[in-house]
Amino acid sequence: NVSKEEVRRDDAGGVITVTFTRDDKLNAVTPGMLSALREAAADLADDDAQRVLVITGEGRYFTSGLDIRSMRGDLGKGTDGLVRGSTMRRQYRGDAMHDFYDDLESIEKPIVLAAQATCLGIGVELGASCDFRLSAQGARFGLPEVANLSVLPGSGGISRLTRLIGPHWTKWIAMAGQSVDAEQALSIGLVHAVYPAETFAEQVQEFAKHLASQPREAMGLAKLAVDTAVTADRRTARDFDRLAQTLLFQSPEFAAQQAAFASNGKKR
Repeated sequence: NVSKEEVRRDDAGGVITVTFTRDDKLNAVTPGMLSALREAAADLADDDAQRVLVITGEGRYFTSGLDIRSMRGDLGKGTDGLVRGSTMRRQYRGDAMHDFYDDLESIEKPIVLAAQATCLGIGVELGASCDFRLSAQGARFGLPEVANLSVLPGSGGISRLTRLIGPHWTKWIAMAGQSVDAEQALSIGLVHAVYPAETFAEQVQEFAKHLASQPREAMGLAKLAVDTAVTADRRTARDFDRLAQTLLFQSPEFAAQQAAFASNGKKR
């Protein structure tokens, strides 16, 4: 069950905003908060009226990480009572968000993580699976799992973060346990923009509304094309671009924009 004391959801103008509200526990993420995120992502994927998902928080932290008390104590234990690596990996894939993060990347609509304050552990992993990351001035980002728990940030904190900022900075954050402030996060490519804390929520919503106003087919195919280019060889990536462009040239949105330019020289 999702408690109103843990998370809040607001839908307006095609933007779903999920806000962590568990400030008394520094927004440590619980199963209920994850459930709210999964429900919002499913609605984003399935509801044509929903165009953008924003994940943010209120209080002293965006999140201090996963609520340790919510971690299952029988990880790896099968129905026969034996602990096996294969069982652990299967459970971990679902429980630790691997499948959910993959789902976020597959949704052909923009997803924004907006860290209004310090973002640790699962928050960084979540952000690495989002399309855009915004930060308020004064926020910090870190992965304390190695130092504090003697485990990896294994839900994307290594693989996705390395894809974003490279091995050089991922080792600094994950291995050395060094946090980075908002300005450094911007300089290394971890976040796209840093806004003043006092106007952060407003500017996040302005950005989300801008995304919601973009042509949806072009936005979706652009997301697919960019993510394909990360792992495909250059020829395959270019072929994908051409195929996507062929579809867009035949779309009603392109025809309407072309007609608008032809009639008055302005975008519709």
